[in-house]
Amino acid sequence: MEGATYSARRGELETYFDRTASEAWARLTSDAPVSGIRATVRAGRAEMRATLLSWLPREMAGLRLLDAGCGTGALANEAAARGAAVVAVDLAGSLIAHARARAAALPGNQPDFRVGDMLDESLGAFDHIVAMDSLIHYRAEDIVEALARVAPRCRASLLFTVAPRTPLLAAFHALGRLFPRGDRAPAIEPLAEARLRRLIAAEPRLAGFAPGRHRRVARGFYTSHAYEWVRR
Repeated sequence: MEGATYSARRGELETYFDRTASEAWARLTSDAPVSGIRATVRAGRAEMRATLLSWLPREMAGLRLLDAGCGTGALANEAAARGAAVVAVDLAGSLIAHARARAAALPGNQPDFRVGDMLDESLGAFDHIVAMDSLIHYRAEDIVEALARVAPRCRASLLFTVAPRTPLLAAFHALGRLFPRGDRAPAIEPLAEARLRRLIAAEPRLAGFAPGRHRRVARGFYTSHAYEWVRR
């Protein structure tokens, strides 16, 4: 059963990316010119995507990958180019439309783009599950619950990112709460690394996984921390 806070935040994200930020997000994730601030976010996301891809096998023929919160599909397309059977899901149908259009212009293996939630058990089992910057809006407890829900369907590794608790991100988080609710983007939830690790270690459904690599990427207005948890 999904937690109430997870469901509420999921609804906020779906509305925001479908109705408010779809075109801006499509521009950010393209080669189109953007402002200096957004350029740092673009560069940070590119570095994070490269980091996560470097933690996956170079040859992925015969492997199945879930891109959870795929956005406009950059990571999904690169994994598919390595031969993986990629299922790429996102809550926002408008982003999936952009992803499908971009993938169609590429040669070779195509991801299976779907509007949906990573927790949907009908998606099946995967060798690798990747959630790049798609869990950063959730509380630590909701992130751990989501990981625990997908863990039984993951054969090799769970890769995900969170927003680390830094003074700058904490200040942005506090400032965002001053705006009227209708004017806010869904808030990022900065997390303390030690607490997140404790929560994961205490979750019995994640006992089959061991911590692997981790890396923080900080580029201007982009800060995100990647974690690898590997099937024992």
